[in-house]
Amino acid sequence: MVRRGAPPTGTTDPRAWLHPTPDGRWPVETLLDDVPGLVFYVKDTQGRYVSVNDTLRQRCGAQHKAEVLGRTAAEVFAGEAGRRFREQDERTLREGRELRDVLELYVGPRGEPIWCLTHKLPVFGADGAVVGVAGVSRDVPPLSEGREGYARVADALAFMQTHFAQPLQVQALAAQAGLSADSFERLVRRVCHVSPKQFLLRVRLDAAVRLLRDTDASVAQVAHECGYSDHSAFSRKFREVTGLTPQTYRRRVRAGTAVPRA
Repeated sequence: MVRRGAPPTGTTDPRAWLHPTPDGRWPVETLLDDVPGLVFYVKDTQGRYVSVNDTLRQRCGAQHKAEVLGRTAAEVFAGEAGRRFREQDERTLREGRELRDVLELYVGPRGEPIWCLTHKLPVFGADGAVVGVAGVSRDVPPLSEGREGYARVADALAFMQTHFAQPLQVQALAAQAGLSADSFERLVRRVCHVSPKQFLLRVRLDAAVRLLRDTDASVAQVAHECGYSDHSAFSRKFREVTGLTPQTYRRRVRAGTAVPRA
């Protein structure tokens, strides 16, 4: 009988623990099953899931992992989201380069916005060829005043939260905090888990979500109120981050349909 999480019999290399056990289970998948706010997966060169953690299973609405394994993201997740995941996978597989810290927005079961950072990297075989893609997507936690360094950037963050409709420059925000641009960037990442530009984007699109969900304002009006002079640029950015157009997002949220994540 193979012990839970045990490496293949006869090996002394702990790296073998990363590979599937003889009964087909992935120890690293088991390890990450219960990590809150973290999605994990491995896919083959056709984009089919070969390993997923339990968070991914829950968020795609499957009762069992077997319902997800062997299927592509486009088959598991309908519409724009599935196409976006597939395009990310294809680019990672084709170019053999990692996709790092992509800020994305999803909708929870009650319509609440969930921000996450997605990281994908190609998986190489023994001959150096790309044999798949592995990825993680972790929720961005809410801003907390208790985090180290918060006081140094609090005023700048508050300014972004109240003046997001204005054209804001990171250099000016850093100067306002009495910091160099590099120091400001490091502190904001430590406090917010995202860069200053990503934080501003999050503030703007959180406002856009509220307007799309709670008002009948046109997309052009929403764009203007969220700091975009060009509603086409707003729509492109919104679709890039959410996988949906603003109009589709509004329909989905009002219909109570969550936007999936993988």
